[in-house]
Amino acid sequence: MPETRSSASEKAGLPAGELVHVGEVHHAESSITLLDYDKDDLHVHHISSVRDLLPYKSSNTVSWVIIEGLADMALFRELGEVFDIHPLVLEDIVNTHQRPKMDEYEDYLYMVLKRLEVSDTEFAVEYEQLSLLLFDNMLFTFKEKRDDLFVTVMTRLRAEKGRLRTQSTDYLAYVVLDTIVDGYFALQDSLDAFTDDIEENLFERPGPELLNRIQQAKRELIFVRKSLSPLREMLAALERSDSTLLSEKTHIYLRDVYDHAIRVIESVDSYRDLITGMLEIYLSSVSNRLNEIMKVLTVFSTIFIPLTFITGIYGMNFQDMPELKWPWSYPILWLVFISIPAILLIYFRKRKWL
Repeated sequence: MPETRSSASEKAGLPAGELVHVGEVHHAESSITLLDYDKDDLHVHHISSVRDLLPYKSSNTVSWVIIEGLADMALFRELGEVFDIHPLVLEDIVNTHQRPKMDEYEDYLYMVLKRLEVSDTEFAVEYEQLSLLLFDNMLFTFKEKRDDLFVTVMTRLRAEKGRLRTQSTDYLAYVVLDTIVDGYFALQDSLDAFTDDIEENLFERPGPELLNRIQQAKRELIFVRKSLSPLREMLAALERSDSTLLSEKTHIYLRDVYDHAIRVIESVDSYRDLITGMLEIYLSSVSNRLNEIMKVLTVFSTIFIPLTFITGIYGMNFQDMPELKWPWSYPILWLVFISIPAILLIYFRKRKWL
């Protein structure tokens, strides 16, 4: 039986706690990086086996374990055995379609949330699931990709006089959460630039390409909101938690992360309403443009209908038509042709139809 599924529906029918990776496989093998530190020392190790982490389980230092790549099921089975992690938690870690949430267990806290990465050229969002396991002196961070997300955190750890080196594991968990949530502000900047660009072209150059961009952004914001809205509940539950793994001082910092998340979520809701309004403006603009074209065509039709009527009469092949023998009939007819459009144009302008 394959251990990877592209969608959650393909996992239907399997027993609860069955370890099957759900989602895109970015790395077939997982890499383990350990940062072990206290206020005096920092050591970085690249771990080859989960059992090499056992000595740090009961140490007096803070150990941060970063596991990148979620497709190695053997590693997660071993991790569950060594650190007594519930099978349902492991199942949630390797299933990358989770909504943000926080679960409390006797010896650890489990948190999962999404990292959002915005394209520089166009408003397109890439999603990465991150899971955190907070123990008394260890923090496990599980990532789908190998990237530089935590470079700034590692730089702070290398600073010997930094606050982070003197704090406990729960403060490290706060810093990781804060790093991910602060990354959402790039999404806000991208939305700001995108909406400004759309507004400039909305009235000047409305067309199918612009409509496609608006529809794509609207669809993208639905997934963004789906990823961010549960984050409010998760951080609120984390802030209210009375777990002994979270100190009172850390609760204050978690409240700050919660405030940042609320700002981003409210901003995304505002941009969603703004883009919906842009779609309505686009449709109104196209409709108004069509109305203007139809108005011009209607004016031309109205002018030429009486002229066509007159030419139709004089195009009939009757022998005894009195006007045909009048010496001034031709110039008089041209005078009529010119007068009718002029009178109609004056009438249209007077009625403000033009």
